[in-house]
Amino acid sequence: MTTRGIYFFSNDLRLHDNTLLAQAAGEVDELICLYIDDTLFPSARYRPEPLSTKRNLFKEASLAALESQLANLGQMLWRYQASSLKQVYALISHLEINLAYVSKQVGWFEQQVFHQIATNAPQLNWQVGNNHTLWSEAELPFKLSELPGSFTGFRKKVESLATKAPLIKPSSLPRPMHFQSDKFSLSRQNQVSLGNESFNGGEQAGLTHLAQYFDSNAPSYYKTVRNELDGWESSTKFSPWLANGCLSAKQILTELNTFERHHGANESTYWIYFELLWREYFQWYGHRHQQQLFTFTGIKKQSPLTSFYPERFAKWCQGQTPYPLVNACMKQLNQTGYMSNRGRQIVASCLVNELQIDWRYGARYFEQQLIDYDVASNWGNWQYLAGVGADPRGQRHFDLTKQTQLFDPQGKFIEKWQGQCDLALDSVDAADWPC
Repeated sequence: MTTRGIYFFSNDLRLHDNTLLAQAAGEVDELICLYIDDTLFPSARYRPEPLSTKRNLFKEASLAALESQLANLGQMLWRYQASSLKQVYALISHLEINLAYVSKQVGWFEQQVFHQIATNAPQLNWQVGNNHTLWSEAELPFKLSELPGSFTGFRKKVESLATKAPLIKPSSLPRPMHFQSDKFSLSRQNQVSLGNESFNGGEQAGLTHLAQYFDSNAPSYYKTVRNELDGWESSTKFSPWLANGCLSAKQILTELNTFERHHGANESTYWIYFELLWREYFQWYGHRHQQQLFTFTGIKKQSPLTSFYPERFAKWCQGQTPYPLVNACMKQLNQTGYMSNRGRQIVASCLVNELQIDWRYGARYFEQQLIDYDVASNWGNWQYLAGVGADPRGQRHFDLTKQTQLFDPQGKFIEKWQGQCDLALDSVDAADWPC
């Protein structure tokens, strides 16, 4: 009897270190590889549409690269772009598929998609794996319900845990299934694009950057430059490939450990691991708190003293506030799809504290713009800064004058990104009456 499987690519757009794909390769005779586009997920009140050009290009390039790699192994990547899952259920029934593989989803909306498929295709036996974290849930030294309420508590429990070595890419895959694609509204049209000038989407681009970074001496001085607002070498720049699953956290950690063995460990190399742990914490934070990741009161169930001012929000998005450093950061984001970690903290603090706007609007705007958007890291960090998340200190308020003095004392960043703006913050009041 022929065993047939379906692999749902999602946050794991790669062949290397893909334990779930390796499992599928060993269990099924025939396989269909399917990617369900983000446009399928339910839109939310605070989500701007559509995704930015930069973010979309990086995703498209990553999918095109994955399709090419699968083709080298005799497989195909299919995409489903409709707003209903009915034809996916029909495809599963038509092909008599009995095994389904999917990486564990952090996002609550993404989870609902696969819950719908499972409900409407009850014949499927699901295999859910951890393709986006350093450890599986079973490897954590605590139950998920007992996840520490702060990063420090989490770090102390997991910092010394061993990690499994990343897998090499499979040498072969099960043969593809053939069917009439237009009958089920499936497509293989992937836009081939390099993304943007610095970040090229796809697994091979990610592996190339990973090798180049650890072939340099940059890891040895990372901590001294990590707060710079601009510049390719000011941070590791792994996040776009991590967020799209073109690289795994285990691959990065393995290269970091190799670098330390050959060149020595110091505070900077440790800090790279430290930040991988921050990412890991937010992944499990998302799994633990589910829908609370998106609620105004966060996990602390307390309402920030903010509201929504459409004019202020629009000016924040466009980089037209009274705060030049904030403007420069937002214009950098809008033009490149990327912003430094320090910049993200600065603009988020401004939105919540100076502009007094509901933090969720900022989180949604980042979701639209960032090429390295990661549901757990993005929403977890915004909650943290707004005082409704994992920060035991409560709301974080950055002094914008001090931040400018520290990180752009000569005004070069502000000048480069044209952060100066003469517009008043408000031209109307809260009731939209002219000021």
